[in-house]
Amino acid sequence: MEPRISGFDYRRVEVAEGVRLNVAVGGSGSPIVLLHGFPQTHLMWRHVAADLAADHTVICPDLRGYGASDKPADTDGTAYAKRTMAADVVALARALGHDRFALAGHDRGALVAIRAGLDHPGVVTHLASLDVLPTLDMWEVMHGTTAAVGFHLYLMAQPPGLPEQLIGAAPDAFFGHFLDIWARDPEAIPADVRAAYLRASREAVTSIVADYRASAIIDVEHDRVDQAAGNRLRMPVSVLQQDWGAVLGFDAAALWREWATDLDHTPVTCGHFMAEEAPAEVVKALRFLLTR
Repeated sequence: MEPRISGFDYRRVEVAEGVRLNVAVGGSGSPIVLLHGFPQTHLMWRHVAADLAADHTVICPDLRGYGASDKPADTDGTAYAKRTMAADVVALARALGHDRFALAGHDRGALVAIRAGLDHPGVVTHLASLDVLPTLDMWEVMHGTTAAVGFHLYLMAQPPGLPEQLIGAAPDAFFGHFLDIWARDPEAIPADVRAAYLRASREAVTSIVADYRASAIIDVEHDRVDQAAGNRLRMPVSVLQQDWGAVLGFDAAALWREWATDLDHTPVTCGHFMAEEAPAEVVKALRFLLTR
């Protein structure tokens, strides 16, 4: 049996024509949506979600293309645009009875959250981003040998065919590589959860690649339009980030200040999977965000 978030109800919710998301819902009170990263599912929020559910309605979906959610074909390059995925999140919350909600995302989920905040400022009341830069900045800061840490970004940005074939030939090795090297505390991801992550990713190679490919093409275009227009995140924004800016040679907080008018930027001492490695710090940051 697949692991679940204890005490949460599970359902499938239609968010677009032919697209249903697998979602875990728990608690009561003001709503907060939690979006997972790569190569994970909604399970990455299991500790944080259980704590927040004491006084919030907590909504934890698998993003389209991930986990047990639907994986539509990307026929025109827009199916996995963060704009499309952000619209999924707004439709999901609305289907569950929430016209406005707080939103937190990690990694890929943070990119969706950022796009939701830019596209739907009247809907997203508070926004939290865990360990990622906005898409446009992510591409612009990577250069030279330090860009080797993002080799997967370049691989999955290639035209359809080769990336899917290479990753599909050894999916557990590929996805497991990131679970291994990005976790400072390997015990934070127990064996049953790791197996669930690998199983879900193995079944979603094509859609995961499409998600990453979108970030190299259409997502960059959308960010450039917003940047040129001066469009910013107007809600309170909290960013939790590993202190990797010094290593890679850029000031992450300064980059974020260009996108958020009300920013709290906090370095966290842990690995990339901070909701699993440092859940108490994440909960503290989210609870503080919700009071702003």
